[in-house]
Amino acid sequence: MCGIVGYVGNKKACDVIIKQLKKVEYRGYDSVGLSVVNDGKITTIKTVGMVSEIEALVRDMTIEGICGIGHTRWATHGTPSVKNAHPHSTKRVAVVHNGIIENSAKLKDLLEMKGYSFDGETDTETIAKLLDLYYEGDPIETLQKVAQMLCGSYALGLVFFDTPDNLFALKKEASLIIGICDNEKFLSSDVNAVLEYTNKYYLLQDGEIAVIGKRNVTIFDKNNKEINKVENIADWKVDSQDKGIFSHFMNKEIFEQPWVVSNLINKNIKAGSPDFAVDGISDSYLKKFNRIHIVACGTARYAGLVGKNWIEKFARIPVEVTVASEFRYLLPILTKDTLVIFISQSGETADTLAAVRLVCGLGIATVGIVNVKGSSISREVDQVIFTEAGVEVAVASTKAYLAQLTVLFLLGLKLGFLNEKLTQDNLHLFCNELIDIPGHLKRFLAEGENKIKKIAKFCADFETIFFIGRGLDYLLAQEGALKLKEISYINAQAYAAGELKHGPISLVTSKVLAITLATQEHILEKTLSNASEVCARGGNILLIFKSGTVDIPKKFLKNSIELPHSEGGLMPFFLAVSLQLLAYHVACAKAIDVDKPRNLAKSVTVE
Repeated sequence: MCGIVGYVGNKKACDVIIKQLKKVEYRGYDSVGLSVVNDGKITTIKTVGMVSEIEALVRDMTIEGICGIGHTRWATHGTPSVKNAHPHSTKRVAVVHNGIIENSAKLKDLLEMKGYSFDGETDTETIAKLLDLYYEGDPIETLQKVAQMLCGSYALGLVFFDTPDNLFALKKEASLIIGICDNEKFLSSDVNAVLEYTNKYYLLQDGEIAVIGKRNVTIFDKNNKEINKVENIADWKVDSQDKGIFSHFMNKEIFEQPWVVSNLINKNIKAGSPDFAVDGISDSYLKKFNRIHIVACGTARYAGLVGKNWIEKFARIPVEVTVASEFRYLLPILTKDTLVIFISQSGETADTLAAVRLVCGLGIATVGIVNVKGSSISREVDQVIFTEAGVEVAVASTKAYLAQLTVLFLLGLKLGFLNEKLTQDNLHLFCNELIDIPGHLKRFLAEGENKIKKIAKFCADFETIFFIGRGLDYLLAQEGALKLKEISYINAQAYAAGELKHGPISLVTSKVLAITLATQEHILEKTLSNASEVCARGGNILLIFKSGTVDIPKKFLKNSIELPHSEGGLMPFFLAVSLQLLAYHVACAKAIDVDKPRNLAKSVTVE
């Protein structure tokens, strides 16, 4: 969950590394550091906090050298502190690491027996000292020996004191790419950090070791054989990583959602019907499954729950949705007629990736719904549907979630047609309704944000907020509660409205707000009845309903958000955007750094 960068070329490495670190800071911002090698020595600078802290620290320093590494950290082993910050270095080597070394305690015992002492609490420090112990002038030989001793996951960037013109890299079960440009090369956890300089890159595979010079890159496999890599091309634009007129990336990414949905519509609707041929998925492939598992984490899992509703409704195929971190331990019942769908924005989510490898090892069919091309999940599943949402920088996912919903809605329609539960006319009707969504979203964002901003100031005063709803509204309540808690730090919990009487209502006081989602007309009266129960016990209500709804008691309209009218099955698109805006403006009202909430990182790459 940390960000790794590296540079070798003709520029001052320190300056380039800091620029790169800013692009991967969303992966962790507990502490930050860099190492530059020059004239037979390694200079290492580290500090607690964000990249801006080290930028200020080195401003008045002269750090010479054209080769170096950098790291921005999300703490796993050891508290956020200078001694635990990366790079970890000796006089001969410096290393940055993303992942977890599971046998670090045993390695530490070994090193202490050899006379090494430890300054911090991290597993990475053992790597630096192992490299120092075994280094006899050949970096590749040393890396191969140390790699055999490491258990766990790692992406490593390294510099050695006596090779000032080369970076080194090694990986296992963690992403690492090498950016390619004439007379300079880049190392990074993901493509974002190199796009300012190049859109060409190599993708390292497990067990590969790279020697990276400014003109050439040499890569060895785990058997020490030199290999030729295929050059990849990134199609993301640099300007997608700039906030533009917006105060935060999250706000920008919320407003990009009409474009994201429209892009997927253009890609995956052909002749008025869902079509996944552009991603290489045929109708005959999808038609053979009679059971589906959806596996994901966090926001992606909440998208999966909505997808379950749509697939079961349209196709009448049973769907199970499982938290990826639990999937492997539940002994899931899988058959040759089962399709397992894995959803991940980054395509590197560690728990989801572990589940992918389990299912693929069993020979069960797999499909990934992934945003990042070239990511581990996209490479390892049988088939992949790309969500085409572009770079998502803010830690709290917004446009990736709506993209996942769009894909799942279309997948539900396609499966419904293939299973003869929907007619061609049904398909055209639903697809046309989806085609109208981007325009409605654009108008809602333009016209509704200011009202939501005012409502957010009211919400920001509460320390406990319930999200309640029924059916699809309850599924969106879960994502809404997650958004609010992760960026505003308010204790937000989602409940099925009918479950309030089974325990949660005991928590209701005048200090509790219940955000009531009421967009499903066939169960509207029951939802409003549950809201009345909250009022009767002194609680407060914020009602979110759709335009055209009749017979809403006036007491609920005082604090309310009115959404554009759509058929019930498509209301999740409007609910999602309204709840994202609400969470965003609540966090702003509380003066919280929206894009970088505490204790969180964008891509969860460790279990």
